[in-house]
Amino acid sequence: MSAAMDTESTYSGYSHYSGHSKKAHRQGRDRHKSPRSKDGSRSEKSVTIQTPPAEPLLGNDASRTEEGQDDNWGETTTAITGTSEHSISQEDIARISKDLEDSVGLDCKRYLGLTVAAVLGLLVFLTPIAFILLPQILWRDDLEPCGTVCEGLFISVAFKLLILLIGTWALFFRQPKADIPRVFVFRALLLVLIFLFVFSYWLFYGVRILDTKDTNYQGIVQYAVSLVDALLFIHYLAIVLLELRQLQPMFTVKVVRSTDGESRYYSLGHLSIQRAALVVLENYYKDFTVYNPALLTASKSRAAKHMAGLKVYNVDGPGNNASGQSRAMIAAAARRRDSSHNELYYEEADHERRVKKRRARLVVAVEEAFTHIKRLQAEEQQKAPGEMMDPREAAQAIFPSMARALQKYLRTTRQQQYHSMESILQHLSFCITNNMTPKAFLERYLNPGPTLQYDKDRWFSKQWTLVSEEAVTSGLQDGVVFVLKCLDFSLVVNVKKIPFIKLSEEFIDPKSHKFVLRLQSETSV
Repeated sequence: MSAAMDTESTYSGYSHYSGHSKKAHRQGRDRHKSPRSKDGSRSEKSVTIQTPPAEPLLGNDASRTEEGQDDNWGETTTAITGTSEHSISQEDIARISKDLEDSVGLDCKRYLGLTVAAVLGLLVFLTPIAFILLPQILWRDDLEPCGTVCEGLFISVAFKLLILLIGTWALFFRQPKADIPRVFVFRALLLVLIFLFVFSYWLFYGVRILDTKDTNYQGIVQYAVSLVDALLFIHYLAIVLLELRQLQPMFTVKVVRSTDGESRYYSLGHLSIQRAALVVLENYYKDFTVYNPALLTASKSRAAKHMAGLKVYNVDGPGNNASGQSRAMIAAAARRRDSSHNELYYEEADHERRVKKRRARLVVAVEEAFTHIKRLQAEEQQKAPGEMMDPREAAQAIFPSMARALQKYLRTTRQQQYHSMESILQHLSFCITNNMTPKAFLERYLNPGPTLQYDKDRWFSKQWTLVSEEAVTSGLQDGVVFVLKCLDFSLVVNVKKIPFIKLSEEFIDPKSHKFVLRLQSETSV
């Protein structure tokens, strides 16, 4: 009875929600204070054990007693809360420590590569200009006059350098999407090729022009033009190697998530293993449903319950080892497998029934709430402009009427850790702003979406480790298997080559489409 009263008081507070959850948070902190806070010595901080998002919508303990399966599944997560509204779990602590260890080396490697590329690019663009200006500075009086053709070459060099600058910016100066463990082989080869090319041009220029002080200025300008032309061809080669070569599909990869077995198929071209891993991860965040470890606890708790119900008696005395007990428990569990599948069947059927029931209640509550906001809009149009509600205020007004049904549905489907009250209010105000229907609002909660749909704080996969028997810089081959590991699960990638397809042609003469109607005497015709 007290739990019900607590629940009713909590949801009655949502009707007076003013956009800030400080009051609810302060009440929750006072309710969890220890007896030591009476003297004022420990009134600032408290430690609670709860599900990761410490929100009033999804953190009410009174409604949790309505469902037996929700009693223990969230007790393994420890959230440390203080005067702020942020929470941190054990997984977050391990992830932060790992990120701190790897951040220093990754940043040094990234900035070193960018520095080398920037210095080399600056050298490439300044070299043709230096070829033209050095004779004018060192032996200008001895140079032959530059005619019309020579002056036209100045315009050619200027526009070619501009085109090369734009192409280089579009191809190379892009924000990196990820940090790869090894260097990109083709990019490194292009950098080495450009360095050797520019070095050879400088070597020839120093020996044949600077030492001899060549007076043929038109020939010097043509030499600079040939350098710019060669750089444009190298840029074309970079486009072919870095962009066009990988477009043609050559391999099909199967990606399987190790925890729940969800899989997807993708087609890839000629890529290295590390670049194929990046493509797989980019598609994972938009194609795979978000990883929910709470859905995996049901089977583990069911197996633990069956094993806990077994008793082993040692009739041979204390000298018997533990391996005999283990074999006895496994054998007893095997004998009980005929009854366990019935329990699984009824558990799943009961869970589906509860989900359908909570879903129906949620749909009705949301439809009634959206009907109410439509009526509010019609009434507010007749009032003064100062009394009009913005989408945020409208969302706060209708949110309490659907909060209880949404809370129970998210608990039943084990999604409450991905949706905080603030994110729900933001989504509700977004739907109201864009005049979206209740069905559009519920789409995010009725069906688990991809990882990109949720906040980055709710992701269980940010830092990945590539495990492969082959070198990560080698290209994809038929039968190659590599694994992408993160803190909670892994993605197993199996590569298969697309088979060679032999397509033949068969010609059909249009005159051969002739038919005859055969009539029999027994028919009515």
